[in-house]
Amino acid sequence: MFRSRPLLLSLLLGTALSLEPARAQGSAPPSPPPPATAPQSGPLSLNDLLLALRTAPGWRAADLTYRAAQLTLQSARTRAGLSVSAGADGALNRVPWDGGEWKGSGTLTVIASLAVLPWSPAFEGVRSAERALAAAALTLRAERASLTAQLFQAYAGVRQAQSALTAAQAQTTLAARVLTITQAQQTQGLQTGAGVLERQAALEGAQAAEAQATRAVTQAQQAITRLLGTAVTLAPTSSLPDLTPAGDLPALLARALAQRPEVNRARAAVGDAQAGRAASALDARLPDLSAGVRAGQLADAQGNPGRTVSATLNVKAGVLGAQVSVPLRDTSAAVTGVALSLSASLPLLGRPQDTALAQAELGLAQAALALEAAQQGAELEVRTRFMALEDERSGLPAAQTRQAAAALAVQNARARLDAGLGTALDVAQAELNLLQADQALTAARDRITLAGLALAQSTADLDPLLLTLPPTPLPTGGRP
Repeated sequence: MFRSRPLLLSLLLGTALSLEPARAQGSAPPSPPPPATAPQSGPLSLNDLLLALRTAPGWRAADLTYRAAQLTLQSARTRAGLSVSAGADGALNRVPWDGGEWKGSGTLTVIASLAVLPWSPAFEGVRSAERALAAAALTLRAERASLTAQLFQAYAGVRQAQSALTAAQAQTTLAARVLTITQAQQTQGLQTGAGVLERQAALEGAQAAEAQATRAVTQAQQAITRLLGTAVTLAPTSSLPDLTPAGDLPALLARALAQRPEVNRARAAVGDAQAGRAASALDARLPDLSAGVRAGQLADAQGNPGRTVSATLNVKAGVLGAQVSVPLRDTSAAVTGVALSLSASLPLLGRPQDTALAQAELGLAQAALALEAAQQGAELEVRTRFMALEDERSGLPAAQTRQAAAALAVQNARARLDAGLGTALDVAQAELNLLQADQALTAARDRITLAGLALAQSTADLDPLLLTLPPTPLPTGGRP
């Protein structure tokens, strides 16, 4: 019959608070265990994690990929530069076989070559490697930005998991107090056994939720361990920095099209395809033309050359070559002179150049379509993340209102307690609701920050190296 009298029941609950035993505190599970043994001397802040990320496996792998592109460019420049080589050959002759004498001869040769014409494949190789290196630089920044975004998400996940654990522990404590009060009421004949079992089930459910929250904290910390490649001790107390890029949607789209790595890789592919088409067209138009000059001791009585200097120019390949030959024998009898040569070859039937030109034009069309698809994909991602940021921002006022309402409810509960119209249990429940509202507001702000971070990543404005500098305004409009 006391259930129909809430005021009397509230008074009874208030008087029963003094009967809370120590078992209510002992019923909660232990705090979450610390993560695996970390080499750090203390908990790491967000800035410490950003610095540690530079030694992570993913970061180093991105650096090595960029280094490979640098070496490719260096190799291409080496092939396009002056090439000098030296060689030697020897021969041992016996003429005639019957009665002849063995005579040996040897020649030292120095050969040099240099690409001189602008359409030389060596020069085009350098230009292609330069385009690839520029795209690799943007890819490197994008990979670093991706790792940084993953670290921010994992850090926010740890913050959220620890907040959920705090709320679960508070819920467990409150459920234990309610169970204690219910048991006290049972001893006074004011509560039934079914009511005690119901409160016991509520406590067990809260304990299970707390254990689950503990495991969630461990799992969230393991996500950061996977990124860094080593176990760390965290101190996720600082708020996430605002890295939302500045500018309206058209400006964000323009920066994305100029900076996104996949768009620049597609542009580099178009450049390569254009160069391939130009080379194929040149190959189809120009004959295989070579000009040469040779001066010095052209031949002796036996037709063997002496000391000579020669040069050749391959017009189609655009390569100038020079050669110096010095026989290791007496060449005084050789006749000196100059010899000029010119050779040209132009296929008349079975020309593969026409097919190669058609294939090059087809490759250029495919590269242009790939560039268009990359640009459309970049635009779609920026628009999607821009709208996601707007959606997260639109939900912030409601979370702020709920937090203000929860704070007002705590004040009202305390006022009712002071007036004798409420109980300490009502105050504890209101404080738990306020804690959950505070955590919901913090989570909403973190979601806005992560949405802004994702937008900065999609526009390629996120520069991870700037995040570990002193707090100054970033080009993206945020502050580290």
